[in-house]
Amino acid sequence: MAETNSKRFHEKDREDRIRTVKEFSGLSEDEAEILRGNDGISFGEADHMVENVIGTMAFPLGIGTNFRINGRDYLVPMVIEESSVIAAASKAAKIARKHGGFSMESDESYSIGQIQVVGVNPRTAIPKVLRASKTILKLANSKSKTLSQMKKGAKKVTCKRLETKSGPMLIVELLIDVGDAMGANVTNTMCEGVAPLIEEITGGRVILRILSNYSTRRLVRGKAVFDKEEVGGSKVVADIIHAYNFAANDPYRAVTHNKGVMNGIIAVANATGQDTRAMEAAAHAFASKGGIYTSLTTWKKDKAGNLVGSIEVPMPVGIVGGIINVHPMIRVCLKILGVKSAGELGCVIGAVGLAQNFSAIRALASEGIQKGHMRLHAKNIAISAGVPKEKVHEVAQKMIQENNVSVGRAREMLESGN
Repeated sequence: MAETNSKRFHEKDREDRIRTVKEFSGLSEDEAEILRGNDGISFGEADHMVENVIGTMAFPLGIGTNFRINGRDYLVPMVIEESSVIAAASKAAKIARKHGGFSMESDESYSIGQIQVVGVNPRTAIPKVLRASKTILKLANSKSKTLSQMKKGAKKVTCKRLETKSGPMLIVELLIDVGDAMGANVTNTMCEGVAPLIEEITGGRVILRILSNYSTRRLVRGKAVFDKEEVGGSKVVADIIHAYNFAANDPYRAVTHNKGVMNGIIAVANATGQDTRAMEAAAHAFASKGGIYTSLTTWKKDKAGNLVGSIEVPMPVGIVGGIINVHPMIRVCLKILGVKSAGELGCVIGAVGLAQNFSAIRALASEGIQKGHMRLHAKNIAISAGVPKEKVHEVAQKMIQENNVSVGRAREMLESGN
């Protein structure tokens, strides 16, 4: 959904924003009421999710606007505490719309389960395991009637040998199509289910039976074109490419560069109930796949001089199961997003990561990151300085006009009454 010129989304008050989202996403009044709540879940609901609960902690839920992905408009729920991320991603999406928005694609939702076998000669054990592949797969699939009925589930058995200080190890891997789930639980269940059979086949002893979060068979990739005039001209385009090449060749820059990518990715993941730790671990391992930590995105010019950004990143996400089934706010966020599959969700998340990366390196390569960031951060600065709620907007605006956004300046204005 694109922002209209009459009244842009960020200019509306809260009720108008909720009304816009409700109409766009077809929310019921009960679902809109969940958005009007402060926490999204009650203490009782939280008490059933984790242990030793004493309360809940809310984070801001905002909406990324202007996103057009694979020819469809989206309003993107984003949960993040950092100022400027949602605004920056929305602005990037608006620029990308001029050339059609984001073109994204996703792999199948394949999870990898690993069974560690010790006390065997892998060279002689591997052929035995592979000959028994059909039996192993049949047993694995018996552990999930749901996936079997959907013609998904365990699809392939592979093996590899590891040489370690503990001696040689055989690692048996299950490739599992988990459908629209993130798939950790079913993968672990299948691995545990086939472990005794693996021991019987190999004569070894199984120790670990667990999924790998390095989701190299669940990649999302895509690109967007950012018009050179909208970006700021040929010089800015060239400087963005210089900035990218810095990140591509220096891990110290790449870590911060990819942190910007993950600002967008994790904000959407938070809103939609994903395992953010798994996503972070997979992304950063993928960034190191060539032996050096590097950029998750690439940036270049097309023949017209426009900036072209692309992204490829593991995306172990789901739209069913886990916290998604029990958290009312997450269910509303998924309805706002309107995705119909885990693959579609992954495409949206990847697009937001690319958008956020564009905004960050564009700011760095032009006016610097602090100007825009501190402008959006001014209200937080005023609050931290002790400015009363009714004066926060006024003080923040004055600091922005003066180009002096600081706690000290906010306190000066508070003390002087100006």
